[in-house]
Amino acid sequence: QVQLVDSGGGLVQAGGSLRLSCAASARTFSTYAMGWFRQAPGKEREFVAAISWSGDRIYYADSVKGRFTISRDNAKKTVSLQMNSLKPEDTAVYYCAADSSRRGGLTTLTYEYDYWGQGTQVTVSA
Repeated sequence: QVQLVDSGGGLVQAGGSLRLSCAASARTFSTYAMGWFRQAPGKEREFVAAISWSGDRIYYADSVKGRFTISRDNAKKTVSLQMNSLKPEDTAVYYCAADSSRRGGLTTLTYEYDYWGQGTQVTVSA
């Protein structure tokens, strides 16, 4: 059983920064592609960023490109999301997710991720 624990959320003013972290329990973490998603009140969960198992492939949603950076440390079994220049519209619960399929590419689809963290709240005030 894979467990993902999200942390690092909080309240920040517009233009500020936060760093989210996700710690994984899986022995085979280094073989998983990882992603970050977010869900605002009344909206569907949406893709934010994804990183391949080796870290050599990364993909961002257009809405966060240039502001957010995803990274991973396979030795520590962690994946992080550095969020800069935050905007009020970034307010949401953020979730990390693991894709264990070894599909060879990155996916933005929620149903293709097998394991999810519990989420961490990010609130950006205007």
